[in-house]
Amino acid sequence: QVQLVESGGGLVQAGNSLTLSCEVSGRTFDNEILVMGWLRQAPGKERKFVSALAWNSTVTYYADSVKGRFTMSRDNAKKTVYLQMSSLEPEDTAVYYCAARRTTVGTFEYWGQGTQVTVSS
Repeated sequence: QVQLVESGGGLVQAGNSLTLSCEVSGRTFDNEILVMGWLRQAPGKERKFVSALAWNSTVTYYADSVKGRFTMSRDNAKKTVYLQMSSLEPEDTAVYYCAARRTTVGTFEYWGQGTQVTVSS
């Protein structure tokens, strides 16, 4: 079983920055997790893709709405992925979820509990 634990959410003013962290643990992690992702869910809306990266690659993918403002990265030694968010907008307000899967494509299988990000105008 894989466990994902997010941290770093909070309340910030528009234009400011915030960094989320997701620590990954579990006995299957080293051999099975291929892709990590961040998704978010705003109040009353569906969960949407934000960013993803392959654990053994430098390629990173972003939703158009965050491209140029958010940066996803990883620290292999710490088994942690990060989402650096800058130039935050009120529209970025959502619960942010870290996710993982064992396949290069498809749905995410493992989810964190989510962390709230609120951007005030």
